[in-house]
Amino acid sequence: MKNYLIILMASSLMLATSCKKKDKTAPVEEPVPTNPSVETLPPNSNYKPAFTGQTRIAAVKTTTSYSTNVVTSSLTAPWGIAAMPDGRFLITEKAGRMRIVTSAGVVSEINTGIPTVNAGGQGGLLGICLDPDFSTNRMVYWSFSEPGTGGNVTAIAKGRLATNELSIEGATVIFRGSPRYSGVNHYGGRVIFDRNGNLFASLGERADNATRAQAQLTNASIGKVVRITKDGQPVAGNPFIGQAGALPELYSIGHRNPQGLAIHPVSGDIWQSEHGPRGGDEINRVQPGANFGWPTITYGLEYSGQPVLTGIQAQSGMTQPVYYWDPVVSPSGMTFYSGNRVPEWQNNLFIGSLSGMHIVRLVITNNVVTGEERLLANVSQRFRDITQGIDGALYAITDQGRLYRIDKN
Repeated sequence: MKNYLIILMASSLMLATSCKKKDKTAPVEEPVPTNPSVETLPPNSNYKPAFTGQTRIAAVKTTTSYSTNVVTSSLTAPWGIAAMPDGRFLITEKAGRMRIVTSAGVVSEINTGIPTVNAGGQGGLLGICLDPDFSTNRMVYWSFSEPGTGGNVTAIAKGRLATNELSIEGATVIFRGSPRYSGVNHYGGRVIFDRNGNLFASLGERADNATRAQAQLTNASIGKVVRITKDGQPVAGNPFIGQAGALPELYSIGHRNPQGLAIHPVSGDIWQSEHGPRGGDEINRVQPGANFGWPTITYGLEYSGQPVLTGIQAQSGMTQPVYYWDPVVSPSGMTFYSGNRVPEWQNNLFIGSLSGMHIVRLVITNNVVTGEERLLANVSQRFRDITQGIDGALYAITDQGRLYRIDKN
């Protein structure tokens, strides 16, 4: 009888366990699906991100059918592109020329009126933007490497596009970075208007050990993002106004070589791309008075493979990048997509990649990167800048002289 009871209890336990396993109403934990990053190469360093998703975010893929075509391949080292109200584009070329290009690929040249540039190294005629009132005043603003006594400097100029479009009239330099330096690298060079009609400009720290520490100094404008009026004056309310010895035009500090600026179509925030050294390329949301850390903190290494300074990635009072790459992609000009041709691209950030030879698409949610895609990675082009045309398509220029159109099929 005792043995019978033991067998009966064991059978009941096995039956209960079996029923529990087959109970489809019980909650079941499914593994969270994760996509690998688009980056497959190993990083240069063993540095760890400050938060999840700061680098190597999961890959995404555009599901809408889109096409790319070369509008023209007749440009020579184009650097900046601005969409004109009539559907054409105003494009700078590194050597010091401006071109006007139609959507059909017809290229013309603005012959005179542009100040001399030092096109050596990374210098030349750089970023460009149109006055918010361009339709009535035809004013153009651009960044360039200006030669002069004591060395070169990142300068901002403005002038009027002549009615016959053969010249820039009344070109005037409205702002010069400081100090001058004889080097020919890291000029930064993007310019963009905010919603209040003020001009943001990015200035590199000029690359060398002799100058890069000045990215942390508020009495120099190299290695900074500045905010100025249309006349080149500091904007009232700039964050460093009133600080002893600080330049009043400064908006943020601690930048290396910021080659991209873009305004978010919803928030109006200014976003920025920045070249790191060996690793550590960054995307930043520029905040007034923020210190982005270079060269004190970085996720990159020296080109020799040694740490930069003490090799730290975070410090109190210094702002972390929203996103970074290691190895580098060399992010340059960029734009937010605000069209409706490809709905899944809405408010995504598109960035020209130089060494990476592709266009980066970043999905951003609540100021956090949630996905990354690489477009046109098969064309072997160094993408220098990208903008959205009035037709809602994206247009990108390459160092090799091409203008691409990217749009829904």
